[in-house]
Amino acid sequence: MVWAVLSAVVPADASAQALVPHVLARTYHAMGTDVVLTAYTASDKSAEEAFGAAFDEIRRIERLMTDWEWPGQPPSDVLRVNAGAGGQPVKVSDETLAVIAKSLEMSRASGGAFDITYAAMRGLWKFDEDLEKRVPPAAEIARRRRLINWRDVIVDRAGKTIKLRRKGMRLGLGGIAKGYAVDRASAVLRDFGLSNFMVQAGGDLYVSGQKGPANWMVGVRDPRGGLRDVIARMPIMDHAFSTAGDYERAFVLDGKRYHHIIDPKTGYPATASRGVTILAPNAFLADALDDAVFILGPQKGIALCDKFPDTATVVVDAHNKVWMSPSLRGKLVLTGEPRDGI
Repeated sequence: MVWAVLSAVVPADASAQALVPHVLARTYHAMGTDVVLTAYTASDKSAEEAFGAAFDEIRRIERLMTDWEWPGQPPSDVLRVNAGAGGQPVKVSDETLAVIAKSLEMSRASGGAFDITYAAMRGLWKFDEDLEKRVPPAAEIARRRRLINWRDVIVDRAGKTIKLRRKGMRLGLGGIAKGYAVDRASAVLRDFGLSNFMVQAGGDLYVSGQKGPANWMVGVRDPRGGLRDVIARMPIMDHAFSTAGDYERAFVLDGKRYHHIIDPKTGYPATASRGVTILAPNAFLADALDDAVFILGPQKGIALCDKFPDTATVVVDAHNKVWMSPSLRGKLVLTGEPRDGI
């Protein structure tokens, strides 16, 4: 999770609140995580209205792209594609088509490290509300892993359809849809006249403008520390800052840590990294990159980020060593060493 440092200018009285710019933040829940909308504003009323519209947009995208069933709601595009695996192509919305197409581009760029068909593992490893400290049978992991292959996702842009070639395949957009939702919410806030704000959904964050004369400040979390323990800080403006780590949705069993970031090539939790943070021009790209870099590890991950303009990464590897893209030197300030531990 990204930790953002906020300092507000507190008005002397209620009447001044509409005149003196200050930090206003509201927390919601969507996409299985906390969504925090923050603005530097002189009008709480205007900001609250903008926040409501931005959160509505996030919920709309969640309903469109979730791979979870919602009681009383029609199935999402992703659920319909999964239900049709091995059969006929399924018509989807323009947005879902674009997100899936972009996902496949990242799969190609990362050599398959990022793969939305990882969802074939769903229900086998249990890291969510159904958390179970158990390693699944190796034979079942191997069987499910054979269903993971991004090349078996067929996108027909003209027909606006998606097809999964083999029965039993599943898509999951959890590794990219939050970034897309953060960007869409940011666009809504701009449409409402806000220019200085942050949108955060779990580990995905976009920062626009400043908070008065100062830049927003973000921090890189210590993978073995507490929620507000950071190992580096950086001022940021008009950029996304996305984090993937082995410390959330995880368990330790027999002295080994297991977590939700599955390596598509093995079917087991990835082991090259403990935490990864991505700096990118937009949250959509940052969200797609963080899992890929986490799985690839520092050297290949930094090389992957170098393929994209104005994009960089910080990696805490499996041995607790901190790596960073050369472009971050002089910008990112290291404030401490990451703690060791399982």
